[in-house]
Amino acid sequence: MANFALTGAAGYIAPRHLKAIADTGNRLVAALDRFDSVGRLDSFFPDCAFFTEQEQFEAYIDKLKGTPDEVQWLSVCTPNHTHVPFCRYALKNGMDVICEKPAALHSRDIEELMKLEEETGHKVFNILQLRLHDSISALKKKIDEGPADRKYDVQLTYITSRGKWYYASWKGDNHKSGGIATNIGVHFYDMLQWIFGPVEENIVHVSDFDRVAGRLELEKASVRYFLSINGDCLPPNAVQGEKRTYRTLDIDGDEFEFSQGFTELHTKSYMDILAGKGFRVSESMGSIRIVEDIRNAVPAGLTDDCHPLASLPAGRHPFGWTDVKY
Repeated sequence: MANFALTGAAGYIAPRHLKAIADTGNRLVAALDRFDSVGRLDSFFPDCAFFTEQEQFEAYIDKLKGTPDEVQWLSVCTPNHTHVPFCRYALKNGMDVICEKPAALHSRDIEELMKLEEETGHKVFNILQLRLHDSISALKKKIDEGPADRKYDVQLTYITSRGKWYYASWKGDNHKSGGIATNIGVHFYDMLQWIFGPVEENIVHVSDFDRVAGRLELEKASVRYFLSINGDCLPPNAVQGEKRTYRTLDIDGDEFEFSQGFTELHTKSYMDILAGKGFRVSESMGSIRIVEDIRNAVPAGLTDDCHPLASLPAGRHPFGWTDVKY
């Protein structure tokens, strides 16, 4: 049984980590969040110490050193821009880390964490759960065993509608979230480069506060993508359950289905990590470079190789901002 601490206990993704810690037979001894709406802790670890101030959280963890409650692992579930500081803190204080994606917003930060791993002897693992999805693993196996010189035509569409709250939160601040490509797309880019190989060309056609479209030329695939949080982009049949979401991945004209099978992937990630496997932070470098390049690119505009939805009318920022760019 290992002792965990967790940052971002009130956030969206935290329950998956709480469940994973519990399902793998481990303990959560301390949790941190600026917000105190963390009643979810009662369902998993009611005896967990909770803090809203980082200084008190860190002092408590330091106090536990040398006791049976000493923390060996830090789970990082906070907003994107805080991932690196928390990883840095954990490594320097004798803990290993399980970090939500993206591990960082910039490739230079991945390099820093890799260097800190060497200096401290501790490790940062990134949650890259799509790599553990049965259908996606089977697809990678199929591509790996197929003709070495085959180039696939791939089209990714992901529209997950968000309300006005999004733009008032940290997610709407590109300096904190990394923008649309990073915040809702980094796991897709990781999946694509994991399956089809490294990037040869990265072209952005459209980039705005609510969408991004472009083409990734990978070793074994040409990928046209369109990502958006604007519900006006949804096709009429897009509603999935209670969510206004549309997600498709077409490979050579055939739809690849992977909409199910996500519920236990965080637990599976924890099982692999605690068994000495898992994905080290270095393995996230490819996807971080992809979203970093998308964020910094000058859009090329509409061309013949655009995603079909790239030409949809531009959205209007709910607060009337016109200078929000990646």
